[in-house]
Amino acid sequence: MKYRTIGTDPARSREVSVLSLGAMLFGTATDEKTAFAILDRYVEAGGTFVDTSDNYAFWQSGSVGGESETLLGNWRRSRGIGDEIVIATKLGAAPLAPGTSYVDNAEGLSAAAIRSAVAGSKARLGLERLDLLYAHIPDPKVELAETVGEFGALVNEGTVGLLGVSNQWAWQVERARALARGEGLPGYEVLQYQHSYLRHRIDTPCELSPDGVLSTADGNLLSMVRAERDLTLVAYSPLLGGAYVRDDKPLSAGHDHGSTQPRLAALRDVAKSAGATVNQVVLAWMIGAQVPAIPLVGASSVAQIEESLAAVDLELTEDERARLNSV
Repeated sequence: MKYRTIGTDPARSREVSVLSLGAMLFGTATDEKTAFAILDRYVEAGGTFVDTSDNYAFWQSGSVGGESETLLGNWRRSRGIGDEIVIATKLGAAPLAPGTSYVDNAEGLSAAAIRSAVAGSKARLGLERLDLLYAHIPDPKVELAETVGEFGALVNEGTVGLLGVSNQWAWQVERARALARGEGLPGYEVLQYQHSYLRHRIDTPCELSPDGVLSTADGNLLSMVRAERDLTLVAYSPLLGGAYVRDDKPLSAGHDHGSTQPRLAALRDVAKSAGATVNQVVLAWMIGAQVPAIPLVGASSVAQIEESLAAVDLELTEDERARLNSV
């Protein structure tokens, strides 16, 4: 395994594995026995960075959200896991009532909602301190200063270690960081966005914004990570839900544009020359990119996490990277 540091304050920064494991469906679509086996293999291979959220996975039949955190808490206790494993969680997007949507009935990012969500996550995870806490989605009903102030207070109290943000426009991220700097508070240092080798269109409206897709790491966001050395990019859905390799998992409409097929051809060509799977090349490309990202991979079997783990040791040649980057 390889590692990198997230956060810049020596008192709060953490060394994490360059491959993160997503626990979104653990405890719902992925049963406890399978989830425990995946987690055990990930940790055995040196993995130290697990991701969840307080709303995972409310959309699954019979679920209300929080099942993933509960499973991780049970796994930690059963295995005697301490602070050697960094668990990141998110708040703000849990529906307030069963059967409702996070789009129009989310817990939100008010100070009171944040306090309540943090208490719930700590209890389910069995943690006194949350290693990394993300604002999951924007909350247009709450002033950004209120959210920033409460997040900063949680860090200063020692309740939270590092702060992150997901699914917000680059200008919102920078405005929040500027507010935190102005108040002398800890601010967002980890950005979690959808990012992969294939580029996703950002010009189509989405359920959270009429202005386009705000969940994708576009040029504005990547440029910010390149310029601001205290930022880390965590890339969710790097393997596009299996769409790179499975005929039954078609690419989304957001990938229906001119660069997709040429980039797929380059990817397959490099996979052949590297003696690796297409998925492994995608992950290796991201880990070693000029603007590196920490891929956040899901797995529903031990075999799937084994394939992803092998990508950490895949070293693409300069020629292979050039072929991938030139398309």
